[in-house]
Amino acid sequence: MYLPAKASRARVREAENARRNRAEILKAWSQGQVSRRDLIKMGLFTAGGALAFKNGLSPFAPSAYGSVPTGFPRSPLFNVQAFTQPMPRFDVLPRNPVSALNPAPLAQVDETKRHLLDPRLEGVRPGDTGPNEGRPPGPIWAHQEFTRFPPVVSIQMTTEGAKANTAYSPGVTSAFNSGITAGTPGTPFRPTFHPGFPDQGPLAMWTFNGTIPPKLMQVRYGEPVLFRHSNLLPFDVTQNGGFGRHTISTHEHNGHHGAENDGFTGAFFFPGQFYDYHYPIVLAGWRTINPTATDPKAGGPNDAGGVTKVPGDWHETMSTHWFHDHMFSFTAQNVYKGMAGMFNIYSALDRGNETINDGVNLRLPSGTLKSWGNLEYDVNLMLADKAWDANGQLHFDIFDTESGFVADVMTVNLAYKPFFEVEQRKYRFRILNGAVSRFFKISLSDASPMIQIANDGNLLPNPVTITQTDQLGIAERYDIVIDFSRYSVGQSVWMVNLLAHEDGTMPSSTLSLAQALQGSSSDPCVGKFLEFRIVRGPTGGSDPSQVPATLIPNPDLSAIPVARTRTFVFGDGATQNTNDPVTSFRSRHVVPRPLGHRDGRRRGPRRGFRSDLGGTELRHPRDLESGERRRRLGSSGPHPLRGGADPQTQRKRKQRACVGEGAQGRLSPPPGRKRPAHHAVPRLRRDVHGALPQHLARGQRHAVALGDR
Repeated sequence: MYLPAKASRARVREAENARRNRAEILKAWSQGQVSRRDLIKMGLFTAGGALAFKNGLSPFAPSAYGSVPTGFPRSPLFNVQAFTQPMPRFDVLPRNPVSALNPAPLAQVDETKRHLLDPRLEGVRPGDTGPNEGRPPGPIWAHQEFTRFPPVVSIQMTTEGAKANTAYSPGVTSAFNSGITAGTPGTPFRPTFHPGFPDQGPLAMWTFNGTIPPKLMQVRYGEPVLFRHSNLLPFDVTQNGGFGRHTISTHEHNGHHGAENDGFTGAFFFPGQFYDYHYPIVLAGWRTINPTATDPKAGGPNDAGGVTKVPGDWHETMSTHWFHDHMFSFTAQNVYKGMAGMFNIYSALDRGNETINDGVNLRLPSGTLKSWGNLEYDVNLMLADKAWDANGQLHFDIFDTESGFVADVMTVNLAYKPFFEVEQRKYRFRILNGAVSRFFKISLSDASPMIQIANDGNLLPNPVTITQTDQLGIAERYDIVIDFSRYSVGQSVWMVNLLAHEDGTMPSSTLSLAQALQGSSSDPCVGKFLEFRIVRGPTGGSDPSQVPATLIPNPDLSAIPVARTRTFVFGDGATQNTNDPVTSFRSRHVVPRPLGHRDGRRRGPRRGFRSDLGGTELRHPRDLESGERRRRLGSSGPHPLRGGADPQTQRKRKQRACVGEGAQGRLSPPPGRKRPAHHAVPRLRRDVHGALPQHLARGQRHAVALGDR
């Protein structure tokens, strides 16, 4: 796939020429100058979506210099060595009163509030006006339950081109951020993957607030949030650095809220507009389960160290989410370009304080300074492969519209192979696969144990001790606890990726730890990617955190009848037009037909879903974003992630790589396989409704399903 490090200059020139040709195609496509149909007519792509197998274009076509593929040119490292920069902690977004928002948020868009449009926007003439808010108009797009759950906290954010960060707020002191002090007007945090690399230009990288590190939202149950996202990207669609689209839609991945706030792929908004997202931060089942909010385990932490009780099912408590761009057809490009952050949810059970001992708080590694949301020992990690051109500018390649792009450089929190300083104690790592096509499988370099406590936002019923993670699919999250007390001060241990790719279709092989550490893999992203440096003993002399034997048991759904079971068959060649019963196109937005209580459907029994990939040869985690789902109880064997004290046998099954659990309820078996009937996923019709995306958890493709949460 990527050229060997010692490839001849002739082969490098050949690969670079082919990449430039692909970049021109991608640029024209991303700027709306050509469509996929046009590319097929030109003979540049096959009807199946693959790049034409031609020298000078496809990296897999034979090279002119031997019976080998042309390959990809490697990203230059500018003589920078791995593990020579500290890993930055996430940049925490400020929480403010709702009164800080101007204009004040409304349940429904007021179309009379308009502004003068910039004529650089496509289709705009001088003097045209448009609505201030990009949320589609009308009652269908009004915030559901806005009166019942009025927002009490506001979080404001922009998306814009890369710039220096002069207001970096990691939420911890430099002692817990590997000594990093940058991020002030005097010492700005540069928009670069390493201090020895060139800065990213404002067209090459588009990030939240225009800065790095990635952003973190901290929210808690019982405290609804109004998230105002402003689009400050270039008005001219061609000013995108060759890839990405300036219209955006923000998806809070796994959030339990209405479709109008879910980042629907067609509900995008333009530069110069904002979109108000209402996140009620509620437990699933709040209408019918614990409706009077008396259960002490159902709640969120308050500022006094206690719990604010909320209605709903505490078994459905969520913890680690992420948010990202969801623009239809451009999710991969925009996420790769930098539009991704993480979203920590704090609850009565998972409080972010490791010393409050009230019989409810699990006291997971976090910290003690605040009553909730401590980050000293609770660390977000976003893994992503990146590539850049000879000038060091972020580069996105396209060689197959179906399978996706895998890059050649590993980053953690948008930093090239960094180190992170730790104490001799337990840490919780919330690991996100923020890549667009690459899967990961993680081990520690000494094969020592890790404790998995959560998957995709759900704390497991019981912690599971592992020496290797399962395959971490795109958008998937694993919460892992590592105990560094077994190491001496001055020692180091590394996170290692064991999973190799030959292209973006699926992983090609799993290497042994010894093989991965040899550095001989043809995939540059195999091997060590994050160094942990043990620098001191535990602050305060001891480690008060714990990992209890019981976390969050599965809910019992056995008494709820299954009304019907539907089977999804995933294959290639689907089409959509304006007569599609799911969506219709209006005013540049894909607008869903009325659903749920809006079209008279009754809330009722659960429905079961099974999935079948048909004959497709791709591996895509599929996310059914319509509510928390659980495996039907009573079936034999443990659930691949949520059930059983020892899922080791399940972990050895091949289909385990794509069968997940959590609020997005991974449905996908391996290519050509059906999900077993006993893995049917029940879905409850209960709280909110609308057009909720059923999509591939890799940014290359999206589909939309009607549903409810």
